[in-house]
Amino acid sequence: MSKKIFGVVAGLAAASLLVAACGGSTTSSESSAAAPASSAAASAAATTARWETADRPFLEAAFTAAGVESDIQNANGDKAKFATIADGMIAGGCSVMAIVNLDSETGAAVIAKATAAGIPVIDYDRLTLGGGAKYYVSFDNVAVGTAIGEGLVKCLNDAGTMAGNVAYLNGSPTDNNATLFKQGYSAAIEAAGFTPTADESVPDWDNTKAGTIFEQMYTKANGDFVGVAAANDGLGGAAIAVLDRNGQAGKIFVTGQDATDEGLQRVLLGTQCMTVYKAVKAEAEASAAIMIALANGDTAAADALATGTTADATAGTDVPSVLLVPQQIFPENVKDVIADGFTTADKVCTTDELKAACTKYGVQ
Repeated sequence: MSKKIFGVVAGLAAASLLVAACGGSTTSSESSAAAPASSAAASAAATTARWETADRPFLEAAFTAAGVESDIQNANGDKAKFATIADGMIAGGCSVMAIVNLDSETGAAVIAKATAAGIPVIDYDRLTLGGGAKYYVSFDNVAVGTAIGEGLVKCLNDAGTMAGNVAYLNGSPTDNNATLFKQGYSAAIEAAGFTPTADESVPDWDNTKAGTIFEQMYTKANGDFVGVAAANDGLGGAAIAVLDRNGQAGKIFVTGQDATDEGLQRVLLGTQCMTVYKAVKAEAEASAAIMIALANGDTAAADALATGTTADATAGTDVPSVLLVPQQIFPENVKDVIADGFTTADKVCTTDELKAACTKYGVQ
């Protein structure tokens, strides 16, 4: 195939990835990720380790195995760069694109341009509300939130706490995933008899802002929380840093999501009660499979892969979807994340204290 096939674009503020499957008959995967240009971008990069260390290589591997070239680019939280990268992929003649939007408005503009050029677009990990993507590949994000909420309840109940005040430290208000996560964990926490007494969203999933926001929440409540439902490991880590300064780390239970190395370390050490693991390899492979089917003109094969649907409330439509199942991670099953190849024991068990915890919980 001489025609370019795939593009993946990510904006990566907590993700903004653009993938263009732009492949030829020989396998040559090219990718570029611009370095953060500001402290805000650096903070964004710190929250998006998953995207460069997991999604990118898994996507590249899937395209390579299929014998197509791919262009996978990260806009690092810059909306103008996100649009520019997408324009370049469209002008370059890619046949299929996948995007991880920065927000629905930015994503919808890219989808509209690609659609006008006859290029089908897949929403990867995050749905673009009102965007009109052909398919959506992600995890069941309400189920992810439910896993967070039920995980926090388990930690509390196991410690003998059956009621009390909980803080919600939510993701970006412009991210539809954050809305779905909160839907899941708030329902689980409140059904279990706990009371949300603080509820704040963190713009752009920015960990620095999260620390400031949580410190204000903590001060206002005089530290009267039994738990913190943090929407990902980065936000959880920011909350735990505040708790640590106040001598409360490990005493007030905090959640997370993404099974980052730092999150797994905190879970092993007991300062974070749990995280949620999403098998990114399966997500990347599902997205690549749909893109390859579309590039081959096989819509029926793409439809067969998208066995679920996701409601786009803005557009009033149901988007054909691949929705994968998340897994709760506590100290006892951190080893499952290692065994799945998502990270390695060497990256997690980095200090004497962590090595002891890894030995205790069979992480190797």
